[in-house]
Amino acid sequence: MQSVCHCCDWIRHHYGHLSSEYLSLLDQMGGDITKQNAPVFFPTSLYRHIDDAEFEDKVRFLKETIYQITKLFDGNMKAVTWDKKNLDDFLNILERQLENLNSCVSPAMKPERRLKRYFKKLNKNVLRKMNYSAQAWELIRKETKRHLQRLDILAAQMY
Repeated sequence: MQSVCHCCDWIRHHYGHLSSEYLSLLDQMGGDITKQNAPVFFPTSLYRHIDDAEFEDKVRFLKETIYQITKLFDGNMKAVTWDKKNLDDFLNILERQLENLNSCVSPAMKPERRLKRYFKKLNKNVLRKMNYSAQAWELIRKETKRHLQRLDILAAQMY
């Protein structure tokens, strides 16, 4: 595990750059973001709660949210019509962000249960219930964008 100082420097100097890259790719890999709402409420209260947390808890939250997003994109993507290269680049940069955050978080720290439960519901009520359709994946792309934008704000507030 890296020192808090090193993690702080990394978040300050690199997180935002990678974040803008994967947000841009998320926009470029498909058409317009859908106006339809997902049948799972966005966990606004979790983000409000983490805004007041300690630095280490915020880093853990960043890591856990990105991890849960990568798990979502590990599903059956046959119906997806997105640009393959942009999708691959998006996932690779997300993985790179996750690796860096992993090195900042103690493995002994437990993940946020409510966050994990939210992503489980998103998987069940959107992807599985909609049979991994292109429409389901567009909803996931929309929700992913909301999370990544909110994480960007959280990271910017950390220094």
